[in-house]
Amino acid sequence: MPEGPSLYILKEQTARFVGQDIVHAGGNVRALDPQRLVGQRIVGLHTWGKHFLIEMPDLVVRIHFLLFGTYRIDEDRDKPPRLSIKVADGGEMNFYACAVKKIDRATFEAYDFSADVMSESWDPKSARKKLRAEPDMLACDALLDQDIFSGVGNIIKNEVLFRIRVHPLSTVGALPAPKLRALVDEARQYSFDFLEWKKQWVLKQHWLAHAKTICPRCDIPFTKAKLGKTQRRSFYCERCQKRYE
Repeated sequence: MPEGPSLYILKEQTARFVGQDIVHAGGNVRALDPQRLVGQRIVGLHTWGKHFLIEMPDLVVRIHFLLFGTYRIDEDRDKPPRLSIKVADGGEMNFYACAVKKIDRATFEAYDFSADVMSESWDPKSARKKLRAEPDMLACDALLDQDIFSGVGNIIKNEVLFRIRVHPLSTVGALPAPKLRALVDEARQYSFDFLEWKKQWVLKQHWLAHAKTICPRCDIPFTKAKLGKTQRRSFYCERCQKRYE
């Protein structure tokens, strides 16, 4: 499942496509006619959470990676892509199991990149303000709220809560100010740790809580449960992760 750091890598891998013309487009996408893309110049490539945005003069294509989306750059898989784009230098982008949509300029310009934990525009003060406005929200739901922490997924959620010793069923309004700040700061910090480990192919080796059975601090079994409105899997320690409510 892609999280923000995975799309950050995608943006790095495709940076050379900016300024190039699209010479071929295809795929089994239904939301737009791929032929409309042929002849268009890629003027920008942007990420926002699980969204990859291909900006062209006449339109913007949004690729949402959902739960199981994948991509291949300069190669393909043994299955038809949802969208395939080839550019003038022979490079190509292939996207699978994702949602592809054409969006208008107003929608594109409304993206709040200050909410993206991987963005240079990330604004921690804004994130804290949004959290304080939702005092009854559970910590496990808050970290997965893309309007607050765009790009944070379930792995990052579990690891951040373990790092800061906060129980996933804690309510945001009950968190002491230092814990609220830690929640925000670690969401970004862990995302960049995730990025470096993923580039080195050692991400799973660094998991302390996600998909684990024993707490490395307390040496007791983790609790595993589907929690919150999202009902995503949580792995947590009932001893060292304090529940604030």
